[in-house]
Amino acid sequence: MQEWLRDKSLNVFEWPSQSPDLNPIEHLWRDLKIAVQRSYPSNLTELERICSEEWEKLPKYRCAKLVASYPRRLKAVIAAKDASTKY
Repeated sequence: MQEWLRDKSLNVFEWPSQSPDLNPIEHLWRDLKIAVQRSYPSNLTELERICSEEWEKLPKYRCAKLVASYPRRLKAVIAAKDASTKY
């Protein structure tokens, strides 16, 4: 896909999915990490259980808000010319 875009003379970012600015899931991982750290799991089984429980507790509106922010994130990254943004 990236090659096709380049063939059409379209500029593409290198590895945008690895950028927290363009990957809203990174914010959910942070939310999950904070929730799990509050629980102090003592073994792998407990960690898996807590992760599953805390993932289910993540509010749907949080996911929707992150997805809705994508156009703003994209504009900010373009304006920053690949530098970091507030996201």
